[in-house]
Amino acid sequence: MGFGAMRVTGSGVWGPPPDRAAARALLRRALALGVNFLDTADSYGPQVSEDIIAEALHPYPAGLVIGTKGGFTRPGRSWRADGRPEHLRAAIDGSLKRLRLECIDLYQFHTPDSRVPFADSVAAIADAQRAGKVRHIGLSNVSVAQLEEAERIIAVVSVQNEYNLGDRASEDVLAACAQRGIAFIPWYPLGAGSVLRSAKVKRVAARQGATPAQVALAWLLAHSPVMLPIPGTGSLAHLEENIAAAALQLSAEELAVLG
Repeated sequence: MGFGAMRVTGSGVWGPPPDRAAARALLRRALALGVNFLDTADSYGPQVSEDIIAEALHPYPAGLVIGTKGGFTRPGRSWRADGRPEHLRAAIDGSLKRLRLECIDLYQFHTPDSRVPFADSVAAIADAQRAGKVRHIGLSNVSVAQLEEAERIIAVVSVQNEYNLGDRASEDVLAACAQRGIAFIPWYPLGAGSVLRSAKVKRVAARQGATPAQVALAWLLAHSPVMLPIPGTGSLAHLEENIAAAALQLSAEELAVLG
């Protein structure tokens, strides 16, 4: 189980959190609970999440993998794709500086930009990898066709798409990742809360003596061996609840109920 650091920012993923010290403590607690993968992006804040990760954890402990993303800008509070090679080059340099790294463990192209050839965006990140600024490259919000296009340029190690018990539109992408042994990182693993209101999830949770969130996360882990959920939260209680889901074993009958 990883940790998504989008929520260690202000409301609407904009600006600093209301309690910066509490956000730092939350990140330290995640590592104490055994988390060794943090997911962030330069657009979270923007730039706030990366700054707080470095404030809380640098110098980083051995074994911690930090993944960040570039390809979104935040004009106002909106989200706008920007896959221009020059933007991605600057974004990588900015992330390196904020995270206080010489090389980013995992850099994911955050979203395809319809105004820029997809291959050009991927090639810019490949250039950064050859320059020693990026160790591994992943993709986000892509189709199988885009994954295949990227594979002609780079070795893809991860794909991060929206996926949860209630939204399986990326099932074909998950299957392609499983076939290749590529990590699949589902964003919105709890469906922005919608999954937690499902009657079948509540029923299994009651049988397990667990919370609906724990059941939804346990289902993801049981659904595919390449699944790496990264539930994010600004709450210490929810963090501990989410991490505990990794130990929850769902029976074949319960998995059938969930579908």
